[in-house]
Amino acid sequence: MERREFLKKTLSVGLGAGALLLPKGLRTGKARAEDSPPDLVALRGGSPAAMFDRGIAALGGIGRFVKSGQTVVVKPNMSWDVAESAAANTSPELVARVIKHCLDAGARRVLVLDHSIEYWENSWNGSGIAAAVKAVGGVHAPAESQGYYQKIDVAGSALKSTQIHESLLECDVLVSVPVLKHHGGAGVSISIKNLMGCVWNRNEYHSKGLQACIADFLNARKPDLNVVDAYRVITRYGPRGGSREDIVTMNAQILSPDVVAADAASARMLGREPSDIGHIRLAAEAGFGQIDLTKLKIERLAV
Repeated sequence: MERREFLKKTLSVGLGAGALLLPKGLRTGKARAEDSPPDLVALRGGSPAAMFDRGIAALGGIGRFVKSGQTVVVKPNMSWDVAESAAANTSPELVARVIKHCLDAGARRVLVLDHSIEYWENSWNGSGIAAAVKAVGGVHAPAESQGYYQKIDVAGSALKSTQIHESLLECDVLVSVPVLKHHGGAGVSISIKNLMGCVWNRNEYHSKGLQACIADFLNARKPDLNVVDAYRVITRYGPRGGSREDIVTMNAQILSPDVVAADAASARMLGREPSDIGHIRLAAEAGFGQIDLTKLKIERLAV
């Protein structure tokens, strides 16, 4: 069996009857009249924008998270000067849809940032995110200079201080919009790992303990909403990716206000046990969210 066919068979288990590798018996996409919103929404089968429309509605609408006059920071992956098809960056379509919902809810402004790995202007434009953000009225928050960051104390086990982007200290709402992918150092790159692009001193993470520092950052700022882009997924050689043979089209999305739950469900889609991923386990142990999916109210939707 060829490698690509093998990946399709092994990773597609989360997209069939056992959708997104979530435990059986959990609540699915039935209408709730007076019930509380789910803790997590798992979607498959639509465009990134269409899945977000359905998912945010199921969570109670963007107005649950964004109020009129507020400043919102949307944090996608846009570190790489590669096209959307390479799956290393968040879908531009999804980023634009998140921004539009926030502005429609009355947000005063929506900032988009990432401390990119490759040259920022090439990544900003090459990813397709620049055009998408401009088209809907979002604003690029420069992140390429140390002058945009402020040093703060962090009550972490390994990370005692960090240089955080100034917009995270000033915003009312933070939305993490990562693309799901393999990561050579961290195991996976999802919502928690995505926040590493909000700091200047990320090289220190590797010397102090990568997994612990990734989790520790949540002491400084935890996302209010997490939207995981799992439309195209790099299965190995992440975070930039190598061969197109390592990309699987999952056509899925995860939404949750719980950053640990979002990453736990998404890790399952890559065939990983959440507790085996150091930063997800440590974030759960520190009380930043729920790693046990059986304790969550989950809604699964086909678009």
